[in-house]
Amino acid sequence: MYIDKPMQGANLAQAIARVNRVFKDKPGGLVVDYIGIAPQLKEALATYSAAKGKGRPTIDSSEALRILKEKVQVARDMLHPVDWKEFKTKALLLIPECLDHILAQEDGKRRYADTVLQMTKAFALCGTLDEALELSPEVAFHQAIRAPLVKGGSGDPPKKDVDYELRQLVSQAVVGEGVSDVFKLAGLESPDISILSDQFLNEVMKMPHKNLAVELLQRLLKDEVKSKFRTNVVKQRKFSDLLEKSLGKYANRAIEAAQVIEELIAMAKQFQEDLARRDSHQLSDEEEAFYDALAKNESAHELMGEEVLVEMAREVAKKLRENLTVDWAVRDSVRAKLRILIRTLLRKYKYPPDEQKDAVEMVLRQAEVISEDIAA
Repeated sequence: MYIDKPMQGANLAQAIARVNRVFKDKPGGLVVDYIGIAPQLKEALATYSAAKGKGRPTIDSSEALRILKEKVQVARDMLHPVDWKEFKTKALLLIPECLDHILAQEDGKRRYADTVLQMTKAFALCGTLDEALELSPEVAFHQAIRAPLVKGGSGDPPKKDVDYELRQLVSQAVVGEGVSDVFKLAGLESPDISILSDQFLNEVMKMPHKNLAVELLQRLLKDEVKSKFRTNVVKQRKFSDLLEKSLGKYANRAIEAAQVIEELIAMAKQFQEDLARRDSHQLSDEEEAFYDALAKNESAHELMGEEVLVEMAREVAKKLRENLTVDWAVRDSVRAKLRILIRTLLRKYKYPPDEQKDAVEMVLRQAEVISEDIAA
């Protein structure tokens, strides 16, 4: 917090509280620069404490040290019985095993990540104390384990790593940059995984750390779905549901890591097959999206055949492309026009009458997503 005008008493205390509300990840009450207002700050703190206000400013380094020690012990307990005592010299070799052990625990990923975050915040407040400095290498090691647990996939928007700036306070880090590269930690080269090749999937199957393999595969599949089927409503829902179902069983320990790896690899192969079909029919992304919307009903697919649906998808895409407007989704008249257009095409290709209502809604939904993408 930086102060550029004279303040005292309640106004000063409220200013500090306001900063803490806006910057929720900032350790409470930590004033970075209070040159020139030290007397007013002490007076405001004394008044605040005497008034028994809600909470209290975090200025007690001994309390921060106590919390630091407590969180370090919690992290140690979570890593037990992994032998990581040589982390100062073999950090990169030990991290995969530690990750695998954390991921094997019930809700281990969240609990460990939260513990290390609290540890880091406490260190930010007492890092100059000798006892805290002695723990700094271990804190850095726990942060290195946490990094790949919280790092988002490449398809996610960039997110601020809450403890990144605080981590800079830790001196003599035991590992270099890049430890959050989940491929390197897993012992894999960074291949061209844009198509999830059979060779790559076989490498994943052979990984000794099965829980780490699950983490890797789920990230890859999420990224691929977002990348390849960004505007495909049916595919997004299909693979997201499959992924959620498989990972749900894994989280509830209904199946072992090796089993969920098999399920995820089967899902990846199905993913490959869908991409291959699109290429074989020479469909554009839009045409494939409408094909999936029309073929979602199995009876329609059986009655009409794949070739007819492909031809129909091309015409639907062409007609809607000619009639799409950026704001069509909020104009009832435009929406009604598109609805009539879709019904006409369905009748032309003799789409099953009992399935036409659902098909119209699905195609409209698909057209809406594509128009939003165009507008963006």
